[in-house]
Amino acid sequence: MNREKLILWTLAAINFIHIVDFMILMPLGPQLMRVFEISPREFGLLVSSYTFSAGISSFFGAFFLDRFDRKQILLWVYIGFTVATLGCALSPSYSVLLMARVISGLFGGLTSALILAIIGDVVPDSRRGRAMGLVMAAFSVASVLGVPLGLFLASLSDWHTPFYILTLLSLVSLGMIIRFIPSIKDHLNQEAHRPHPVQVIKRVTSNSNQMRAISLSVMMMFGQFMIIPFLSPYNVANVGFTEMQLTYIYIAGGAFTIFTSPWVGRLSDRYGKLKVFSIFMALNVIPIGIITHLGVTPVPLVLLVTTLFFVTSNGRYVPAAAIITGTALPENRGSFLSFNSAIQQLATGLASLIAGLIIGESATGQLTNFNLVGYIAIFFSLLCIPLARRVKVVS
Repeated sequence: MNREKLILWTLAAINFIHIVDFMILMPLGPQLMRVFEISPREFGLLVSSYTFSAGISSFFGAFFLDRFDRKQILLWVYIGFTVATLGCALSPSYSVLLMARVISGLFGGLTSALILAIIGDVVPDSRRGRAMGLVMAAFSVASVLGVPLGLFLASLSDWHTPFYILTLLSLVSLGMIIRFIPSIKDHLNQEAHRPHPVQVIKRVTSNSNQMRAISLSVMMMFGQFMIIPFLSPYNVANVGFTEMQLTYIYIAGGAFTIFTSPWVGRLSDRYGKLKVFSIFMALNVIPIGIITHLGVTPVPLVLLVTTLFFVTSNGRYVPAAAIITGTALPENRGSFLSFNSAIQQLATGLASLIAGLIIGESATGQLTNFNLVGYIAIFFSLLCIPLARRVKVVS
């Protein structure tokens, strides 16, 4: 296996753990709401706390990510992430778990930006779509293996167990970083004078192309994360799923996207990232509209719709990530992607929080107003298509 593939597989492993750490809380929603006796609003805060803190850390990370060797900064950030994940596993109450999620988000936000920056540094644009497809396939593996296994173990014991396993996997991935990620310093030689933090902000905000890329990230997050955190609670409360049956959603969706993610990456390189993005974004609104209007429904039909949701969601993100990454030059790619990650995480948290405020709970325990949330998500999703056409790739 050549050096580039080893790097990409290591980044995919890191991304897998990071994604499971973020995703596992959402399907655990019904159990956490029951154990801690919390409302949809409090659960929405638990989800958004991670993304808000990730956004804040990514913002400040923009001031220093381009000043250091990518490998060294990734190593230290991931050590912090591992310790914070252990803190989640040891949390005895809602308030402590909330605090642990905030700390996890502080390090998780920097991890996302670093992964994209390293891909941008080591993979040329001609192969970047394929590389993004491989690394983003971690989402699929997380869905088909990580999340269902975590839910299964949680149902056998309790919600703490998945976080203990994630801590052990994080230690393994730390070894992979040390072994396979090389020292990446070329970006340090391309700009001798490191600008003041205010200049870093101005450099991004004054670049209209990069601001359009950031706006695209925001619209995409609003289109998705008003839906995703409440997918599991809604299916349990309204559609008739058991907590164990939730694993079917992630197994089915993840199994398909394991194959479609690399395929979408190849399509992006062959036919154009913008064209592929537009097609999958348009298709994505179909399952959003259906999911948010379901009542009691047979399991196979629900799985068909949710699998389409996973496939199209992943299909729009692969080319979008390549487009957004390509709007920055190597010497300021880390700072731009950190800014983008910051705004993206804040948008994710805000979307979850707003959805939690809109969604109510009836006297019978069913969730209400999810259809309204669906209309808002569709509106933001469709806005992404014309916006993406105005984003230009420069590297």
